[in-house]
Amino acid sequence: IDARGVVLTNYHVVAPLFGPSGRFTSREGGLRVRFRDGRTLRAEVVAADGTEDLALLQLQLPEKESVRPAAMGRSEALEVGEWVLAAGSPFGFANSITAGIVSAKGRSLPEGNGNYVPYIQTDVAINPGNSGGPLINASGQVIGINTAIRKAPGAGLSFAIPINQAKRIAQQIITTGQASHPYIGVRLQSLTPQLAKEINATSSRCRVPETNGVIVVEVVDNSPASRAGIKACDLIKSVNGKRVKDPSEVQLAVDGGRVGEPMPLTVERDGASEKLSVRPAELPRQD
Repeated sequence: IDARGVVLTNYHVVAPLFGPSGRFTSREGGLRVRFRDGRTLRAEVVAADGTEDLALLQLQLPEKESVRPAAMGRSEALEVGEWVLAAGSPFGFANSITAGIVSAKGRSLPEGNGNYVPYIQTDVAINPGNSGGPLINASGQVIGINTAIRKAPGAGLSFAIPINQAKRIAQQIITTGQASHPYIGVRLQSLTPQLAKEINATSSRCRVPETNGVIVVEVVDNSPASRAGIKACDLIKSVNGKRVKDPSEVQLAVDGGRVGEPMPLTVERDGASEKLSVRPAELPRQD
């Protein structure tokens, strides 16, 4: 991603090189980056962020030598239906190119930590060996990092981290040594009319409208949400000025904020609209 040899890839690509302590270990053979012209250069992991499945590598370039970075596009400018290409080495077949279209934007994945990423969904053929490789638009610009597939017969579902999101995280890592992930401390659930009927029939503390939305199931003690006055049974209607329809949209809206800065949040409580302000904290880190 720059001439000094900084490489952006997926965390799960380099995860096997991390020891039990969570620190990078230089195993026999180490880490190498192979170029299309056959050159192979050693590299080391500068930093990794398992939450958004990103890792930064530094090539060990010979003195006074540089590399040509990939052209970067704007992932927010993508349109559904637009043609895109994926480059990678699926099943070891080096320098393979596959094509497809953008199927959707802003997708979240229910498993793992995927709710922190507004994935680009495509029908491009992606297989093991494509991870960490570029998703490219018709102008030859990188607009995503191919990361995940959804396995099913004839699924045709692949997901890429938008390049703008990846660059933001990469810049945080370069500047501060770590990525920042805001959190507010709530457990959420998608509300449906049927679920609302069940809640109203069985709970004495909750009366919720029979509609679709996002309901707060639990508020973590001494969290930003509890300090802001968010309560269980609240329906979250908007976060940071964005209307939200499901828990993943709430997560993405929170992740787009800044730690410690006020974030407006609108809830529906007992039939009335309440405007609150929450200050996200830093997501607790694990090794």
